[in-house]
Amino acid sequence: MSNFIELLKAAVFGVVEGITEWLPISSTGHMLLLNQFLTMDVSTDFWDMFLVVIQLGAILAVCVIFFHQLNPFAPSKSGYEKRQTWTLWGKTIVACVPAAIIGIPLDDWMEEHLGSPFVIAAALIVYGIAFIVIENMREKTASRSLPGVGNGTLRAAPKHFAVSASTAEIATRSELADEGARVQTIEELDWKTAIGIGIFQVLSMVPGTSRSGSTIIGGLILGCSRTVAAEFTFYLAIPVMAGASALRLVKFFLKGNIFTGAETAILLTGCAVAFFVSLVCIRFLMGFVRKHDFKPFGWYRIVLGIAVIAYFGARMVL
Repeated sequence: MSNFIELLKAAVFGVVEGITEWLPISSTGHMLLLNQFLTMDVSTDFWDMFLVVIQLGAILAVCVIFFHQLNPFAPSKSGYEKRQTWTLWGKTIVACVPAAIIGIPLDDWMEEHLGSPFVIAAALIVYGIAFIVIENMREKTASRSLPGVGNGTLRAAPKHFAVSASTAEIATRSELADEGARVQTIEELDWKTAIGIGIFQVLSMVPGTSRSGSTIIGGLILGCSRTVAAEFTFYLAIPVMAGASALRLVKFFLKGNIFTGAETAILLTGCAVAFFVSLVCIRFLMGFVRKHDFKPFGWYRIVLGIAVIAYFGARMVL
């Protein structure tokens, strides 16, 4: 019975991982917070490993959904398309270098010193504000650059939109802001911008920041549309999360640990649930960002951060 309870707990962590890994709301932050209320009956070494390696299920979902885009050997692709795919892989790998150079040496220190609920809460709030501010700035820039757009009202639709009144009415400032982005497709993402996004990814080392949140913010600041920023974030996850998982497994085994049968079942359950939930979440996010901005996620982060501070602050007082 106890083993079944632990598998249920692993499934809950898999659901949280599958949702929060891709939405810009911090998977590690949510996992650490969940651990405050739902603790698995496992060793500390296993938990530290589980917290990272469960991401492999989420990675597999990216590989499945974007298999065609990421497969340079697809027979349906022309020679040019195959070269473009190899170039995309090159940009992805290069963009991961900053995180590898800085993240590997500081991994243990960050885990030891920055895992408190208050650090997580602060990161949630700061990046939540950043999402709202950045989206507002993009909207204001779009409004100033387009004739007939002011005070949130569209009076003359840009050429991209049909000229019918009904179409003009539904064109929000948020959509206009994305229309004005310099990088509209993943093929237009240049090496400089890719590396810049990779540098922003380093910020995600702080729990509560969010890897996807950091790279999406970086993409928006550097001129990418929301779709490109989100899609490249998914691609970056493959080498980063695979590398982080491999590193954590090596550390686990170097300490003389081996998986018990129960631990193997717990890890596989968490990864499997994270995979299936990620399939849904990734498709949702890609559909969402085509018509909406990231401000709802910003407000969610702020509210959650305040709630975390209030809860753990009250626990300290009481």
